[in-house]
Amino acid sequence: MATTLVASVGTQATAAPNPNSPAKLTKAVTLDGLLSHLEALQDISDEFGDRAAGRPGYDASVDYVVEQLTAAGYTPEVQAFQFDYFEENSELFRTNPDRTFVNEVDFLRNTFDSGTPEGTATGVLFPVDLRLDAPTLPPSTSTSGCEASDFTGMPTGAIALVQRGTCGFNVKVLNAQAAGAAGVVVMNEGQPGRTGLLNMIGDATGLTIPAVFTTYAVGAELATTPGQSVTVTVDFAAEERTAYNVLAQTAAGNTSNVVMAGAHLDSVQGGAGINDNGSGSAALLETAIQMAKVKPNNAVRFAWWGAEESGLLGSEHYVAELSDAEADDIALYLNFDMVASPNYMFGIYDGDNSGGTAAPGFIPVGSAEIEDVFEAFYDSRGLPSQDSEFSGRSDYGPFIAVGIPAGGLFTGAEGVKTAAEAALYGGVPGAAYDPCYHQFCDNLTGEGQDAALYAALEADYDLVGNVNTEALDVNADAIATAVITFAFDTSSVNGVRVPGKSHGAGRSVDAFRDRFAG
Repeated sequence: MATTLVASVGTQATAAPNPNSPAKLTKAVTLDGLLSHLEALQDISDEFGDRAAGRPGYDASVDYVVEQLTAAGYTPEVQAFQFDYFEENSELFRTNPDRTFVNEVDFLRNTFDSGTPEGTATGVLFPVDLRLDAPTLPPSTSTSGCEASDFTGMPTGAIALVQRGTCGFNVKVLNAQAAGAAGVVVMNEGQPGRTGLLNMIGDATGLTIPAVFTTYAVGAELATTPGQSVTVTVDFAAEERTAYNVLAQTAAGNTSNVVMAGAHLDSVQGGAGINDNGSGSAALLETAIQMAKVKPNNAVRFAWWGAEESGLLGSEHYVAELSDAEADDIALYLNFDMVASPNYMFGIYDGDNSGGTAAPGFIPVGSAEIEDVFEAFYDSRGLPSQDSEFSGRSDYGPFIAVGIPAGGLFTGAEGVKTAAEAALYGGVPGAAYDPCYHQFCDNLTGEGQDAALYAALEADYDLVGNVNTEALDVNADAIATAVITFAFDTSSVNGVRVPGKSHGAGRSVDAFRDRFAG
């Protein structure tokens, strides 16, 4: 089913004449082509606010990919699926000094079993029998908010600040409401293991005011300035919506030995998602466009997944819909999720488990040979690379769950670059690989970035917004090389050799290294 969801966006795809070898395909996949796709995705986000699944910007992103594939000569399929859509608009704000706290980082709305009342309340903060020495005391020392008398002296309409400990969250918030609070902030208690965020659950029947939970650090900060004005907002949407996967397959090639390559197309809410995962989507799209005239031995199926940020939902839906025979026809799956992190490292999924991070039997047989091809590529360029944990925590997870060999690339997210990695790749040790991971500043414009940090990165790298163009350019070539290599021969992975020309993309990794040497 080919579907156009919204008006066409962006430029028309152009493909080089029959780039049927790694050398030809990597030459055809250019940085300019990659950036044109990212610019189109940024334009979509600028128009619609983000590219998150279930929202208009995602539909426009799907339309863009469909348009580009169609122009290149493919007949793309758009696979719709339903998913549980959540939209968080809850807020916690303090005045004098002003501070907007970050939802799901500094605070969480309540999730009481009896329901989560929505609303906004602004009032004077009233600390309720807090124990700021609790970090030095045994857990559940604080009795804050457990007795009606704890709220003596609180003005009607105040925002009550209570502390975890002794009695249930439901007891504390209902006592605050009975005492006249307009809203409640519950802070963690402060002992080891009791400092971060926690979902407030329990039966809070009768609660009508907004209530949120904060880290101990946020609560302690609020408590040091009593009398300040605080706004608590609980606002969210939870409903079923439709998202989409986009699939496109080469016209030629053995359909009983399919090579799949995928990247998730959606962003998080509130951002353009240019590195995560516009980078993987753009590299995959440009590879597909430039391969349009290739006649591979094995069919190649390209996929752009929806709702990955909601929990790998698009790829899970796709795999769940496969019959046993259809799953058996997939020789291998390649995944590309974040391939242009500004403070990058060249990570390859650890298919041979040399890092020892995967449980026995977790990694399908053949995945090590996929890793070999990527390692050989970086070696051929004289570039360093390293293992990336084979955890299944991206869209390859559903494939390995049914025994399909997998591999892929990753340049890092919120993890911190080590000094040893900085010596290999350059960049800033002690900073995240992607300092804008899951944030608004994951864009092409640079808006919202930490100016000092990105200036330090630009001393080593050529950045366009949150994209490291060196990492993007190299990894797009690595993606193209792996796809075209397996398009002609998967025998190193699954023992299947399809008759036909290899165009220099044969079985031997040693031969692969030789082709690129010098």
